[in-house]
Amino acid sequence: MYSVISNTPEQSSRSPTVEMSKPIVFIVDDDVSVRESLELLVRSGGWEPSLFESAEQFLDYSRPRTPCCLILDVNMPGLNGLELQRTIVTDGVKIPIIFITGFGDVPMTVRAMKAGAVEFLTKPLDIGALLEAVGAALAHSETVSREEEELALLQQTYGLLSPRERAVMRLVITGLLNKQIAFELGISEITVKAHRGQVMRKMNARSLPHLVNMAARLNLSENELIH
Repeated sequence: MYSVISNTPEQSSRSPTVEMSKPIVFIVDDDVSVRESLELLVRSGGWEPSLFESAEQFLDYSRPRTPCCLILDVNMPGLNGLELQRTIVTDGVKIPIIFITGFGDVPMTVRAMKAGAVEFLTKPLDIGALLEAVGAALAHSETVSREEEELALLQQTYGLLSPRERAVMRLVITGLLNKQIAFELGISEITVKAHRGQVMRKMNARSLPHLVNMAARLNLSENELIH
């Protein structure tokens, strides 16, 4: 169970400042005592809290590219927690959400979880359960961030291929032999070998299966691989 620990006035009108070296836990709740209690709890876990008194204020904030999660109250004036979740999902923002509420019910919980919430906790909160949920949410966020960075690097690397190298790559990952690729493209087998080597080098591919996996991660259609 947690209680209000600090009554220090919160300057909610200014943009929160955060330490980029720490994972960030965003806290959105219209109750200042809850925000301040959660702030202390989050700091005790070694994370950086960032407080917002409304969903609208949170949406106006430019979030840094760092592992993060959101502790979100369901019932708030204006845009409520479920509506904020819907907006976040629609915008394609990938941030784990932990819902907290004093008026939870089964349909509400199901709706939140189906929309991607990682946890739904009722007030008064169990400190252990909340800290565990935050830890799991941040671990998931770190994994997603790493995968997004790897994909961005892979896309950048793929962009270095010439049109001919992309055409060779398309045929290579279908399993064709060099002589078959040469016939398809109307070039010599030696030229195919050269382009194939360049593709493997530029893509940093260790093997053909590795290259096939890269093409799958890039979600490239045959047409995209050619052009």
